[in-house]
Amino acid sequence: MTGASLPPPSAEAGGELPSSPRGPIFDPSVPNAARIYGYLLDGKDNFPADRAAADRLIELIPGLKRHARLNRLFLRRSVHDLARAGVRQFVDLGSGLPTQDNVHEVVHRVAPDARVVYVDMDPVTIAHARALLATDPDGLVQAVEADVRRIEDLLSRPELAALDRSKPIAVTAVALFHFMPGMVPAQIITALREWMPPGSYLVISHATPGTMSPEDVEKALALYQQANLQMFLRSPEEVARLFKGFQLSEEGIVPVGLWRPEIDDDEQTPTGGHFVGGLGWLAH
Repeated sequence: MTGASLPPPSAEAGGELPSSPRGPIFDPSVPNAARIYGYLLDGKDNFPADRAAADRLIELIPGLKRHARLNRLFLRRSVHDLARAGVRQFVDLGSGLPTQDNVHEVVHRVAPDARVVYVDMDPVTIAHARALLATDPDGLVQAVEADVRRIEDLLSRPELAALDRSKPIAVTAVALFHFMPGMVPAQIITALREWMPPGSYLVISHATPGTMSPEDVEKALALYQQANLQMFLRSPEEVARLFKGFQLSEEGIVPVGLWRPEIDDDEQTPTGGHFVGGLGWLAH
C-alpha cells in the first residue's frame, strides 16, 4: 500500500492528533458530536450535556433538525444507488450512533451479500454498533474503533485489509470532514484515493454557512467550541476540491436535499441548506 500519511500536528496541517489511537475517554458530562447528531435525528442514545448543546444550536439555526434529516437521507440514497450499481463493499467513516436505515440495512435490501465496515473513534458509538451487529450471522458487517485522521493505521486494520481491492469500494464520509481543520481532509482523501481500486466511489457531505450571516456563523462555531467541538465550515467550492482525482457525478456539489431527491419524500425541500454533498467516481 502506498498511501500518504498525515503529518505530525502543526499549524500548517491544522489541528492536533490525539495522543492515543483509541477514542476519547468516555465522559457523559462532555457533549459528543455523534450523540448530538443522533439527538438531532431523534435518537435516544444521548445525555443531558448532548441535548443541552443541541438545543442551543437549534435555537441559533432554525430547521437544524430538518437539515440533519436531509443529510441522513442523502447518505441513504447514495449507498442505495451504489448498491444498485453493483458495489458490494462499503466503508462508512465517522459512522456515528446507529439509527434508522443504517448503511448496512439500506445496502442489504439491495445486495444481501455486501460487506460493510463502520469506522468511528468514539468507543460508545462502536459499542452500540457492535451490539447491533451481534446478530449478524455471516460476519458481513463490522465496526472498527479508529481515528480516521490516522488514516494509514486505519487502512492497515484487518477489517479493511480483508476487503477485495480488485473490486470497487465505496467510502462514505458524511458529516465528518467539517470537524477537521486545514488540509487534514485532503490528506485523508489522498491516502484513500491511492488505496481504493479503480471504479471505487467517494461520498462526502459537509456543513457550510448556508444562508447564515457571518455573525450567526460565528455564534454557531462558538457554541460548538463550548461543547468541546471545533467545526470548520467550507464553501461548496471548497468541498468540490476535496474530490480531487475523482470524477463528480452529474449532480455536482449541491444541497443534500437536492441530490437525487425522492419525489414521494415530504422531507425534500430546500434549495439552500447547511449541508452540501456529492459523489465521486475513481476512474483509475
